[in-house]
Amino acid sequence: MRIFLYIILLLAIILGITFAYLNADGVIVNYYIGEKQIPLSLLLILTLGIGLLLGVLSMVIPLIKLKSKNLKVQRKLKQAQKEVENLRAIPVKQC
Repeated sequence: MRIFLYIILLLAIILGITFAYLNADGVIVNYYIGEKQIPLSLLLILTLGIGLLLGVLSMVIPLIKLKSKNLKVQRKLKQAQKEVENLRAIPVKQC
């Protein structure tokens, strides 16, 4: 399994290098302060990275909320289990 992952990683690296070689032409990027010419492959990698970062950051807050809710539910479950154990330990009175 580990060898399979290494092969996939090697293929991804080779694919990335060939992609960068084929898209080495410069592109002018205009931004508010000025402009700069950078390779197209670098621009694509930067935009992909920024998009990935924004996607991860947008999921952090809901993930934290779900984790805290899960902890609260686990605490309530432990408390309910203790109550059930205590109720089982009480002897039953016969009439």
